[in-house]
Amino acid sequence: MRRLTVRTTIPLALLVVVGLTTADTGAAPASAQPASAQPASASAPPVNATRPISVDSAAISSPKVVPGTQWQTVAPAAVGLDAAALDTIAATARAGKSNCLVVVRHGKIAGEWSFNGTTPDATQDVFSVTKSLSSTLVGIAQDDGDLRIGDSASRWIREWRNTPAKAVTVRDLLSNDSGREWSASIDYNQLLRAADRTSFAIGLAQTQRPGQIWAYNNSAIQTLQRVLQKSTGQDVAAYATKRFFAPLGMTHTTMTRDLAGNAQMFEGMRSSCRDLARFGLLMLNDGRWGRKRIVSSDWVARATEHSSTQLNAGYGYLWWLNRYGVLAGPLTPRTREQALDPATPRSRLVPGAPAQTFWAIGLGNQLIQVDPGTDTVVVRLGSAEFLPQPPTFGPAEASKVVTTAVIGR
Repeated sequence: MRRLTVRTTIPLALLVVVGLTTADTGAAPASAQPASAQPASASAPPVNATRPISVDSAAISSPKVVPGTQWQTVAPAAVGLDAAALDTIAATARAGKSNCLVVVRHGKIAGEWSFNGTTPDATQDVFSVTKSLSSTLVGIAQDDGDLRIGDSASRWIREWRNTPAKAVTVRDLLSNDSGREWSASIDYNQLLRAADRTSFAIGLAQTQRPGQIWAYNNSAIQTLQRVLQKSTGQDVAAYATKRFFAPLGMTHTTMTRDLAGNAQMFEGMRSSCRDLARFGLLMLNDGRWGRKRIVSSDWVARATEHSSTQLNAGYGYLWWLNRYGVLAGPLTPRTREQALDPATPRSRLVPGAPAQTFWAIGLGNQLIQVDPGTDTVVVRLGSAEFLPQPPTFGPAEASKVVTTAVIGR
C-alpha cells in the first residue's frame, strides 16, 4: 500500500470540492463542482466483519449486468444512447482538461475516451470522491452490526467521552453537521500538515451542538477512521480492499494512508475511470454486485435519495444530491437560522438534471455521476485545479449524458 507524503505547500483549500464556492446567495452555480434521512434501526449483535459477502435472494432471481474482470463494451445505440451527443460531450470533456471519460448504461460501457496520453486503467488521486467510499464502508459496517450510525461516535473515540463531543453521532459525521471545529485554515493547512491526521482531527474542539451548522468538514470526516477501525477491529484500508475493492474488481484502486498509517477518509483514494465506474454501478444497482450483496439497498437509499440534514438539501451521507432546497458549499457553511430563513435562496446543484441524480465529487471536478432514472453512470477524471476555470467538465456537463444523449431504453 502506497504511503502518502504529507504536503506542506498545498494552497489553501486544495482538497475542497470546488465550485460550490461563495456566491453571496450561497447557491451553487450549475456548471461548477461542489465535494440520510433516518438511520437504519436494526441493532443486530456485532458479527465477525471478515465473514463472506452475503448472497442476496432478490439478486439471485434477477441479477443486473455487471462486468467481470473485463467490461462489456457496446455501441451507444445498442443501449439507447445517441452517439453524436456523446461525441459532443466527450469534446467538452477534452477541452475541459479531462484525462478520461466513461459512460455506462445498463451495465455496459457505451462510450469511453482517454486524453492527455492516459489509458483506461490510468490511476490518479480522486480527492473527495474518497468521502463517498468512506460513507459506503460505514454502511457495510452497519449492515454487519458492527456499528449503528445513531450511536455516539464517542463509543469508539474515547477522547470525546465526558465532553461536549459526546453528543456527536456517526450520522452527524456523515452529514457534515456535527458542529466540530472548522475553518479553512484548519482543514486545508493544519490537517494536511499533521502526520497523524486522525489524532489531529479528534483533538479539535466541539464548537457547536450537532445539527446547528453545516460545514464541509474534512477533519470531522477523518475521525470516521477511528470509528471504523475500532468498530470492525480491522485496518480500514485493508477492510476497504477486502469488502469493497476486491469484490467489485476494482484492481487499480487503493485507499492511501497518512504518515501514521491511518487510512485517509476525506481524500486520497487513487483510482481509474473504469474502477470508479464499478463503484457507480454498485450504487445504481442498490448495493448489489451481480448475485452478491455488498451494501444494503437501505443504506444506498438513505445515503443518496434524500438530504440527510435540513441545513443542505444538496447533501446526503457524503454524497452530493440534486434535491431542491437551501444549498451549502465547501467554503460556505450554512447555519440552521440561514437554512430555515424563507429569504435564503433555494435551488438544485444542477437545475436541469433529474432530482434523483447524485454524485461523488472531488477537487478539480473528479466525479462519479449516478442517475437511476436512466440507468446510467458517468465518470470523469482530470486535472487537479483548485478552482476550475472554464472550460471545465463538472456535474452540469456530465448531466448532459442524461438530458441530451438518452434516446431510448
